[in-house]
Amino acid sequence: MNEETKNIENEELNEVPVRKEEDSIESFKEKEEIAAPAKKRKSNASIASDKFDWDAFESSALPAQVNSELEKQYSESLSKIAENEVIEGTITALTQKEVIVNVGYKSEGVISRNEFRYNPDIAVGDKVEVLVENPEDKKGQLILSHKKACALKSWDRVNLAYDNNEIVKGYIKARTKGGMIVDVFGIEAFLPGSQIDVKPIRDYDMYVDKTMEFKVVKINQEFRNVVLSHKALIEAELEAQKSEIISKLEKGQVLEGTVKNITSYGVFVDLGGVDGLIHITDLSWGRINNPEEIVKLDEKINVVILDFDEEKKRIALGLKQLTPHPWEALDANLKVGDKVKGKVVVLTDYGAFVEIQPGIEGLIHVSEMSWSSHLRGAQDFLKLGDEVEAQILTLDKEEHKMSLGIKQLKADPWATIKDKYPAGSKHTAVVRNFTNFGVFVELEEGVDGLVHVSDLSWTKKIKHPSEFTSLGEKFDVVVLDIDEENRRLSLGHKQLEDNPWDTFETVFTQGSIHEGTIVSFNDKGATVALAYGIEGFAPAKGLVKEDGTTAKAEEKLDFKVMEFNKGAKKIVLSHTRIAEDKKRAEAGEIIKEKQAEAESTQKAIKKVKANVEKTTLGDISQLQDLKKELEKGEGDSK
Repeated sequence: MNEETKNIENEELNEVPVRKEEDSIESFKEKEEIAAPAKKRKSNASIASDKFDWDAFESSALPAQVNSELEKQYSESLSKIAENEVIEGTITALTQKEVIVNVGYKSEGVISRNEFRYNPDIAVGDKVEVLVENPEDKKGQLILSHKKACALKSWDRVNLAYDNNEIVKGYIKARTKGGMIVDVFGIEAFLPGSQIDVKPIRDYDMYVDKTMEFKVVKINQEFRNVVLSHKALIEAELEAQKSEIISKLEKGQVLEGTVKNITSYGVFVDLGGVDGLIHITDLSWGRINNPEEIVKLDEKINVVILDFDEEKKRIALGLKQLTPHPWEALDANLKVGDKVKGKVVVLTDYGAFVEIQPGIEGLIHVSEMSWSSHLRGAQDFLKLGDEVEAQILTLDKEEHKMSLGIKQLKADPWATIKDKYPAGSKHTAVVRNFTNFGVFVELEEGVDGLVHVSDLSWTKKIKHPSEFTSLGEKFDVVVLDIDEENRRLSLGHKQLEDNPWDTFETVFTQGSIHEGTIVSFNDKGATVALAYGIEGFAPAKGLVKEDGTTAKAEEKLDFKVMEFNKGAKKIVLSHTRIAEDKKRAEAGEIIKEKQAEAESTQKAIKKVKANVEKTTLGDISQLQDLKKELEKGEGDSK
């Protein structure tokens, strides 16, 4: 059905009346009669449309052969593209934001210029690869992507560049920890900071948003990580220069260079295409803590070639070697015994190194810091940076060695020890150290003495000296003996008081009874505190009470002195013995009573016997009865 026929039908249909409820049947019939011719015309038009010969109409327009040829030419003029296909296109126009690409299709594609950041030099006419995202969107526009096309082929390109050692261009997107992120063919690759340049980089941000050439140095196929290097391109050029420079080097040669980098262990110097290292020990004859004390970055300095390795391309340089050795300038008249001044530059446990002039040091051993034989660390006497005066003890100019001492500047206290600390003299000392056998005290610097544990107290039994005193406390002592040859003093503390055992001997006599408190127990017995701060010992068998139980700690009881030994300061006690003695005493009184009764009976028998001789025969029977009674009583008493 053609367009004309449709229009006619629409016009006629519009004229057909629509019946409403308020219309009468008659009026409706009238209107229907009017519309009848229109319906008839519509029916005729429909019949005419069905009988229309369309093939004859089309064939009458163009010959079939010509039409086919034109159709073929048109189809060949258009590219056959498919969605997600990567094809090559030509840039036909450029704007600030967009790139117009012709891929031979019926419309051109528009791509954001951001997708060409890694290649900002693109121009009209350049061939580029694009991905067909959509051949025709709702607006009939061809949608292309250069970035996605690169992403699909970039991995193959990167691997190819790595295999062929090719140079690639990349866009530095951002800075990251340890380096930079670079966009290469749409892949984010890593550029380590050490691989940006042969020179140390001080400002990484200056490289952001730059396009540079790189070399692919490493690929991780599993994680698809790519590592780039710009330094490798520079090194290739410098390698030839290095070989040429090193081939002309000679030991002892003096060259000018530029300080390139400073580290904690030395300084790297650029000699004009090749680097050399000045170790920190070759910067100055004196001791330095940081190379920056001697040189600064980018400073031009003269250096001497100490050594070099052509194969490893390593060059050892020196700076101090350009000046005379300090020992050569040392005063020739300096000798052992002279006094010198200097600064402490190094401090160790065993001593201190003192610099008396730049490059010349002497060692003060800790044993030469004090006359005391009780040695401590050097840190107890000196600090870094201290200005000290010392005496030269040994001097070897050939070996560049010197030993010093500071105690020699003070008088040796042991030279007059007997005058200052005679035997029997009393002094106040400071507790310095403990041992199991005694306390070491210091009377003055260089004068130490030992108080044996047995000389701490007359009365207390001390297991360890720390129970009696503390480190750093002042301690009164008396000089007992002087060993001048070995520089030793024997001291005592208990000797400051009279020996109380002389008095205890008259108080705690053997057999006397005293109240005591049980302080502690051991396997053999218990320690008992008595009056006057003295202690005694009660064996286990002497701790049994009268009721059969054993005495306990902190219990107060009476104790009998079983033994008193003044020389050994020993008192042996017993509580059990008191009860036993009481029982013995009671048993002794009963025996005495029975003995008295027996004696009385014997006297009575003797008296009876004497009277028997005077009695008559008639009294004999009575006497015999009396004798039996007496004998019976005597037997009972036994």
